[in-house]
Amino acid sequence: MTHSTAMSDIQRIRDALARNALAVCQTYLPNGHRSGNYWIVGDINGNKGKSLYVRLHGRAGKWSDSATAEYGDLLDIISAAKGFTYFAHTLEEARRFLAIPRDEPADRLPPSLPGTNKTLSARKLFAASKPLFNTHAERYLRARAITGPLDYEALRFHPRCYHRTDAGQLLAFPALIAAITDPTGNFTGLHRTWLDPNLPAKAPLEEPRKAMGNMIGNAVRFGQARDVLIAGEGIETILSLRSLLPSLPAAAALTATHLSLLTLPFSLKRLYIARDNDDAGDMAWDQLSAKARKQGITPYALIPAHDDWNTDLMRNGFQISRRLANDQLDCADIYPAE
Repeated sequence: MTHSTAMSDIQRIRDALARNALAVCQTYLPNGHRSGNYWIVGDINGNKGKSLYVRLHGRAGKWSDSATAEYGDLLDIISAAKGFTYFAHTLEEARRFLAIPRDEPADRLPPSLPGTNKTLSARKLFAASKPLFNTHAERYLRARAITGPLDYEALRFHPRCYHRTDAGQLLAFPALIAAITDPTGNFTGLHRTWLDPNLPAKAPLEEPRKAMGNMIGNAVRFGQARDVLIAGEGIETILSLRSLLPSLPAAAALTATHLSLLTLPFSLKRLYIARDNDDAGDMAWDQLSAKARKQGITPYALIPAHDDWNTDLMRNGFQISRRLANDQLDCADIYPAE
């Protein structure tokens, strides 16, 4: 590879990361939060705080730290998050994140350095959780008008799951625990929904939901996808559609950004994208439907009457919601009327 070719490849990676700046921040700076056009966090090492700002639009990916006067781009963030010493490792991680094939064989790269393994921590928490039956998490989902079976391997309950506040206080709440897996079923992380201990509702926290582990391309899965799949954002949204259309497998990517980055099985023929009714839903539909078409998969939009399918189920009821969903399905997948 010539020097000019290598430089253009690096710029191509930088540009692709910038187009997915929010997903990069959610993955490599998970302790931060979005505020308008910025992702705000404590420092480049991902500590909680408010001094480092990452632009999400415009000069997307550019960041500066008001406390240290440091600045840089998303490759610097990836390098710091993974603890890499060699730039080649940073590029390799960026290619993995973006699903770009490697230009160089792995044996030409310096040996990897050990880093934190959030997936291992996620696996331990999932193993420490219990089945959903007759738990506070089951009561929470039933209160959301979800009537279908909940005996999924992906769903668990933890009676005292820790949550650290922005002020550093460590609190414990019951939590709905959901396993995140890749298309082959390998465990890559988990999602936590902290619950109010006295009510079937989310806990009174600024961020009652958080994921840990590797989310990119992966999802919480309900049923095995072969030729057809429903893909959406939230767990409650997808469980609502599983109640309405129980014969169709489904996957919850957890955010609109991660829905747009979902890895699609090549066996799929039809993909139903259960998009939310907002700007982020528009983005997820545009990107994921384009990816599906490139793979020869026919995409269909599943559009709710309200903001998402769980709101539809709670406000409009089961029969009206099922009719609306059925009206948007291919004739091969229409669920028979009762």
